Amino acid sequence: MASKAASKRLTKEYIAMQREPPPFVWAAPDEKNILTWNYIIRGPPDSPYAGGEYHGVLLFPSEYPFKPPGIKMFTPSGRFHPDRKICFSMSDFHPGSWNPAWSVATILTGLLSFMLSDEMTTGSVTASDAHKRVFAERSHNWNLGQARFREAFPDFCTLKPQDLPNMGVKERGVAQTPSTTAPNTMNIIAPSEPMNLLPQGTTTTGALGPTGDREAEKKPQAAMGWAAAWGRILWEKWRWGALIMFAVMVSRLSSA
Repeated sequence: MASKAASKRLTKEYIAMQREPPPFVWAAPDEKNILTWNYIIRGPPDSPYAGGEYHGVLLFPSEYPFKPPGIKMFTPSGRFHPDRKICFSMSDFHPGSWNPAWSVATILTGLLSFMLSDEMTTGSVTASDAHKRVFAERSHNWNLGQARFREAFPDFCTLKPQDLPNMGVKERGVAQTPSTTAPNTMNIIAPSEPMNLLPQGTTTTGALGPTGDREAEKKPQAAMGWAAAWGRILWEKWRWGALIMFAVMVSRLSSA
């Protein structure tokens, strides 16, 4: 049975795993026992395990995170004995080297790194790269035949192996797939292009049309110019006439 500290810590790590899954690995706790985690490792593309899908289990002690977990891999890989504990620095074979700051993500990343090496230890086997590729090719079908895999990962029980949440695209520097979200709809208008300020659906004849339309636009503008000019002339004449009449009236009153 998990202690409160172990339960709290593993719950927190599961949330972190979902938020930022490490490349090529995925894990989830058993619904009935949070101390047992099933994991999947996908073989990196530049390794003999490319395309492989490897199922295993992490067995946490009730004293976690102060003691390390036991680690097994069920799927035949050519690297580890199936269903046998693996000895490496983050497993329960080495409690003296265990660091309580390590997490599920750290453990599985370390296990993947150890899997890619040729170091021999308890639980490991020797196989050629060719045999490892054969195991990788058969791994998914082998997993589908195992009840514990189907129970732990029903969403991964498909005809072909599914990608994990993080398949190492970012880490390998591979360009991301172009986003399907709508691009920025703000267009930059060239200096030579007039800006359309009319309401949507309004025709632009005489405002933003081709050369002929712009010529049509000039006609009312010219008419308005002439009207203004005549208005100014009439105003000047009326003003001077009024001044002359006023001067005549003043002259007559003075003479009287």
